[in-house]
Amino acid sequence: MKLNVLSSSPEQTESYAEKIGALLKAGDVIELRSDLGGGKTAFVRGLARGAGSTDAVASPTFAICRIYESPSVRIYHFDLYRLAEAGLLGHDLQDALDDTDAVVVIEWAGMVEHMLPEDRLTVIFRKTGDTQRELLFESSAPQERLVKDLC
Repeated sequence: MKLNVLSSSPEQTESYAEKIGALLKAGDVIELRSDLGGGKTAFVRGLARGAGSTDAVASPTFAICRIYESPSVRIYHFDLYRLAEAGLLGHDLQDALDDTDAVVVIEWAGMVEHMLPEDRLTVIFRKTGDTQRELLFESSAPQERLVKDLC
């Protein structure tokens, strides 16, 4: 399933993600693709809030991974932008993917794409203005439930 939506602001991006966050289930994997400043952190902020987390969401660019707790799932947020190769991180990512109470959200996943399940939601952010974004959601059948009611 493919779905395009337009976001006119970071707040609207967060709102879309909040709707998805309310539907998250353990085992869900979400891949985020965009250029720098594309809206990925705003998206994860809304996702965590929708899942019921009160944790402060920040980009994990320097930490590589941040974990947000919610009443229903643990959210692992990986950002691989700074890495030249997966190295030992591959073990951490595999542990997160194997965590039966978790959702994994990953940015800049190119080097570990072979580790990600085919059944995942991919969100592609395209800048169309200073604060405007086109969000393209691509999902396999099991993840369609996350985006089918966004419009």
